[in-house]
Amino acid sequence: MEDCGEPQLDAKSKVTNQLVDFQWKLGMAVSSDSCRSLKYPYVAVLLKVMDHSGQVKNKSFEMTIPQFQIYEKCSKLVIIREMQIKITTRYHTCQKD
Repeated sequence: MEDCGEPQLDAKSKVTNQLVDFQWKLGMAVSSDSCRSLKYPYVAVLLKVMDHSGQVKNKSFEMTIPQFQIYEKCSKLVIIREMQIKITTRYHTCQKD
């Protein structure tokens, strides 16, 4: 399985979009025009993202199960790193007072 690595963020990084909602559902592709029997599981994802102006946009895509597992792992690392940055920034702000 792939490793997504450590997210490259620092205290000066600015978030340009904010995740408003995350929905997912598990599906099974059973057939297509070119294949009579697929039996292929997938994850359908719907993201609602707000940009810097406050406009909310929907983004949707499908992933295989292994891709979703990698995505989940990387998402957790990004959230942890963002929390570390916020804590560090607050700590340095308190130290200046």
